[in-house]
Amino acid sequence: MKTTLSRAGRVAFLLGAGALLAACGDDAPDQAQQKGEGQKASPRSVEVATAERQDIALEKSYPALLRSDDEATLVARVTGTLEEKLFEPGEMVEKGDTLYRIEPDRYQTAVNQRKADLESARAKLSRAQRDAQRFERLLKQNSVSRQQYDQALADRRVAQASVAQASAALESARIDLDYAGVTAPVSGMVSLSMVNVGNLVNPGTRLATITPLDPLEVRFQLPQRDASELRQQLDDGTGIETIGAALELPDSDTRLNGHLDFLGVRVDEATSTVQANASFANPDARVLPGQYVRVHLEGLKRYDVLAVPEIAMTQGLMGPQVFALDEDDVARARTVELGELAGPWQILRDGVEAGDRLVVGDPAGLKPGTPIKPESFDGDAAALMEKAREEKQASQAQKQPDGGNEKAAQDATDEGDSAEEQNAPAQEDAA
Repeated sequence: MKTTLSRAGRVAFLLGAGALLAACGDDAPDQAQQKGEGQKASPRSVEVATAERQDIALEKSYPALLRSDDEATLVARVTGTLEEKLFEPGEMVEKGDTLYRIEPDRYQTAVNQRKADLESARAKLSRAQRDAQRFERLLKQNSVSRQQYDQALADRRVAQASVAQASAALESARIDLDYAGVTAPVSGMVSLSMVNVGNLVNPGTRLATITPLDPLEVRFQLPQRDASELRQQLDDGTGIETIGAALELPDSDTRLNGHLDFLGVRVDEATSTVQANASFANPDARVLPGQYVRVHLEGLKRYDVLAVPEIAMTQGLMGPQVFALDEDDVARARTVELGELAGPWQILRDGVEAGDRLVVGDPAGLKPGTPIKPESFDGDAAALMEKAREEKQASQAQKQPDGGNEKAAQDATDEGDSAEEQNAPAQEDAA
């Protein structure tokens, strides 16, 4: 069947088509404009700071094996029977405390005998001196010969030597008497006794060990570079006592505070390290020698360096990088050379210069070319890192419920599909 349109119908059709084309023509520029506006990213708000040289405090830690350099081993210095033990193993003793007695009566008797010998020698010397004086007068009167006078002088010298000999013997006896009472050479914790009361001991017999625990001396090794930097810092007038130290035990909350009291001046050729020593107050003997610890040094500094908060660091194709702003506040990646990590700060050796504007806030998701809306930075890097951590936790917490809903929706979909599969055979049978 052939269909024809009247003149009025053709006119109406053409007007409708023209209106439709006009409408499409009006919408095209709007759509293009909206598409262009969508491609232009909105500026991202993030903390920005101007790089400035500053002094950065460091916190360095080094492994160490505790040992007591002042530990003393008690040994017998005289021969005799061990008569008394005056301590309990494991107790703290003070320097000078008597810990053992080795036949003190016997050595006291020897002292008394040497005193008597000295008195006898002094008496003989007194008589020899009088004889010499008398023979000297008689010689002037020609009553005695010169030979008799010389003999009197010789007798006097012999008597003088006898007095000196008796005096030395008395001093030796007194020393032996002192050694009969074994005293603590240092203060510390005493070990188990190695010899029982009643045993015979000789000079050199080991009796016990005393380990000083308060203060605790700790030796450790500093890398050559750290030691050199610290030496330069001390040469600027900073006293070594200003370098604080803290001692921590792995897997323990125990912490002792002290200070550095020695820094070596020679590098070990084998390890390229320098020896150091720190002292720690340990009044409760919570830390004992033989334990592995970490020694933290506080008060170290790096002078006139550039640094950014550690959170500002990202990893690029060319290595570690930070984002710097150009004159249009657009982020540009800068590859940098890293220095030391100083708490929440990362020291930069190269790649940025003083005066550069750097993104110091969380750069997660930030790409080169992103426009930035700079926010002020108060200089508290630790607070900045804590803020980023809290935001990350909050973001994860928000995603958790959504994830749970998605899982529930998926489970419901799976259940619906399973139900349809079960109903399909029944529907086919009904058909």
